[in-house]
Amino acid sequence: MATIHVDGRDYEVDGADNLLHACLSLGLDIPYFCWHPAMGSVGACRQCAVKQYKNADDTQGMLVMSCMAPVQDDAYISIEDEEAKAFRANVIEWLMINHPHDCPVCEEGGHCHLQDMTVMTGHDSRRYRFRKRTHKNQDLGPFIAHEMNRCITCYRCVRFYQDYAGGGDLGAFGAHDNIYFGRFQEGTLESPFSGNLTEVCPTGVFTDQTHSEHYTRKWDLQFAPSVCHQCAVGCNISPGERYGDIRRIENRYHGDVNHYFLCDRGRFGYGYVNREDRPRVPEWRERQRVDAGPGAAGVVGGTISLEIDDALDRAADGLRSARRVIGIGSPRASLESNHMLRTLVGDENFSTGIDARELELLVRMSELNTRCGLPSPSLREIEACDAVLVLGEDLLQSAARMALAVRQAINARGDALAAERGIPTWNAEAVKTLAQEAHHPLFLATPEATGLDELAERTLHAAPDDIARLGFAVAHCLDAEAPAPEALDDVTWALARRIGEALLAAERPLVIAGGSLGSPAVLEAAGNVARALARRAQAGALSLVRREANSTGLALLGGQSLEWALDLLANGDADGVVVLENDLYTRAAAARVNPALQRADCVVVLDHQRTATWEKADIGLPAASFAESDGTLVSLEGRAQRFYQVFEPSYIRPETRIRESWRWLNALKASVERQPVTPLTLDEVTREVAATHSVLAPVGDAGLSAAYRVHGLRLAREPHRYSGRTAMRANLDVSEPRVPQDPDTPFAFSMEGYAGYDEPRREVAFAWAPGWNSPQAWNKFQDEVGGHLRAGDPGVRLLAPLPGDYDYVRDLPAAFAPRDEQWLAVPQPRLFGGEETSARAEPIQARMDATRFTLSARTAERLRLTPDAAMTLILGERRLTLPVTISATWPDGTVGVPSQAGLPLAAPEWARLEAGEVSA
Repeated sequence: MATIHVDGRDYEVDGADNLLHACLSLGLDIPYFCWHPAMGSVGACRQCAVKQYKNADDTQGMLVMSCMAPVQDDAYISIEDEEAKAFRANVIEWLMINHPHDCPVCEEGGHCHLQDMTVMTGHDSRRYRFRKRTHKNQDLGPFIAHEMNRCITCYRCVRFYQDYAGGGDLGAFGAHDNIYFGRFQEGTLESPFSGNLTEVCPTGVFTDQTHSEHYTRKWDLQFAPSVCHQCAVGCNISPGERYGDIRRIENRYHGDVNHYFLCDRGRFGYGYVNREDRPRVPEWRERQRVDAGPGAAGVVGGTISLEIDDALDRAADGLRSARRVIGIGSPRASLESNHMLRTLVGDENFSTGIDARELELLVRMSELNTRCGLPSPSLREIEACDAVLVLGEDLLQSAARMALAVRQAINARGDALAAERGIPTWNAEAVKTLAQEAHHPLFLATPEATGLDELAERTLHAAPDDIARLGFAVAHCLDAEAPAPEALDDVTWALARRIGEALLAAERPLVIAGGSLGSPAVLEAAGNVARALARRAQAGALSLVRREANSTGLALLGGQSLEWALDLLANGDADGVVVLENDLYTRAAAARVNPALQRADCVVVLDHQRTATWEKADIGLPAASFAESDGTLVSLEGRAQRFYQVFEPSYIRPETRIRESWRWLNALKASVERQPVTPLTLDEVTREVAATHSVLAPVGDAGLSAAYRVHGLRLAREPHRYSGRTAMRANLDVSEPRVPQDPDTPFAFSMEGYAGYDEPRREVAFAWAPGWNSPQAWNKFQDEVGGHLRAGDPGVRLLAPLPGDYDYVRDLPAAFAPRDEQWLAVPQPRLFGGEETSARAEPIQARMDATRFTLSARTAERLRLTPDAAMTLILGERRLTLPVTISATWPDGTVGVPSQAGLPLAAPEWARLEAGEVSA
């Protein structure tokens, strides 16, 4: 620690910081542009100048750039010195010379860092009267809009895109005062993290193009704290709503998880909330039963819209008359909704709605997270690891935000080298120059080359069983008691020994595996490696990737597989079914789903999308999406987190009858039992979940109770400048109704309430502080800039290693052996298009690559297939025809099947291949 004296006041600060970081962490305001808390200092903009004195007697002092000045004990500095203030005002005037001053039409207006800094420095008039430099903008794809004339040359964009996220198609071109930030030729930005440019850029050069189509100023958006539902990482988000539509998603800072950055699927995949074809009122269909074979579900009659009471009565009548009712849950629904479905049908009748093989893997992952001796790390803890082994996961496709954390871990070798030489880690360019190509060791074992291969010391591209055998060999190298795979070739043994050496030499080794390949052997191999490290007393970690937002939570909640439910229905052992936010046709073949739904006498479906399953329902109940509901999710690290309702859908659209799924199920249970519907709050359901399932007991601490107040005030969902509320429903009624009341959370559907930063709180709907309207306002909510929220980061962890010395798994797979006339179909995750709900968003659809099979060159030659040729994959009665991609790294004897391609595949299966023809 060090003591610094700032404008006559004394402060204790971290001696390893620079002055800018230290002062901002103290709550002092210094303007800056090029510095970013996640990327360090480069001293490019000169905006953060302060006066530094030699000692208490020095009256002259000298100007220093606070981002490049290290903290020194007993240092005297002045932010308010007149010379420093004048210098900062001159700097921003220079930076603004070529700026178009187009704030009234700029989409960054109202949450622009440039606006904040301009006001902070007192620059309020333009003296430059000459010709301005102008640039031509580029089309950068469906996510990002480009306006280069607003650039102030802070270099943040390329530092994030290239150095932090590893992108190679955005750069700085030109020299002197004519620098251009863009692509060498216009085209879609390739990085899956390109959307972060909208928040990294301090001006309006890079803006959210999905927001442009229905633009609203930030101060006119209604926000709520939420959690991304597009994968299992659990990133925190702030969705913004206007007129009953989600207009944009911003990053919500979480010190342990996503920090300042999101992946593009999480940022731009919200469009399904706004779809016009969404179910908004209950629907009833009268089915005409026909015997049309195993692939048919009967002829469905006309659809009739119902009111809530009528829909509940019809659904209750159908369920009461059924001999046995099955409930099919969903890993994209909240814990509360799944619990209420389980309560409705009974524990013995509840299915998780997950394929049996995937469910087996999820249960096994929960066991490994508690019974292998190593903890499940947060993303911040992953970034601190110094050796990484990845078995089977293409992280950029299955858990993109984790891939970004792994990239930081591997690149942190430069920080270690700098520390040895006394160079502070915040001095970004010095560390980068020193590091050159030095990295912490990364080892990847995947079927196909990945976006992280360029950072890896060694890679192995192999079939799932061979990937598992490498993992088992690594465990044996770490501990001779661990079983060794038989007949392993010398090259793989050499690789295993090198990986073992690197993991043992590391202070914080990390093992990553998951369910993407659907291989139990890969999981068990990762578990053996983790056990071996734990036995060697290594302070390591084990991270296991799940597929969907609440896969971890649903596995902890418990229940049967989807096949179990479908078999009961198809065999007539159950004749009623309630399906919760789950399109069964994405998880099982139509030939399996159709007979089950056809045989059932009553099919009730709750969903917020018009899926194939919804179309087969007798009664459809319109469920709320994440933006219209509250609930709890459990991320892949076992962190239970609360998401909050952003808006009440019936306020702008009174004709809608959308309700939270758990609220529908509570009312349905009362109707089935012929009891009056007792109002139920989120706190009550969450307490039920905690009381019923011991492993979920802490979930009550995952979020704020509805009774939480700050100085007697609710928390505001709307910024204090929110405007137009009295006119928003003028097309419906000239009288403004009372704003919706929220019994489930401490948030108010209005600007009335607490929105400041002085009182620490974990759930922050939007970041704002006086003088700080941009995303940089998060600095005001943190214990130190880039640290944790002052009230603690949201959520509570459920999974932790249990004490014990656990035995190794000894059932090791044999080497993969290709078969004649058969190929092993292997699931392939996809970032864009590989998740059910985000794939319904138009911007994501525009970003999706063509759906293709992946084959090795040898397989393609054997089948006489050329690139882009069509091929048909045959799995029993299931057939799928797609174009092919021929890969130089894909293992022979296997075929890659992309997720959400129309052929549900949860685990590797042997299939036949033949030349095909893609239908138009």
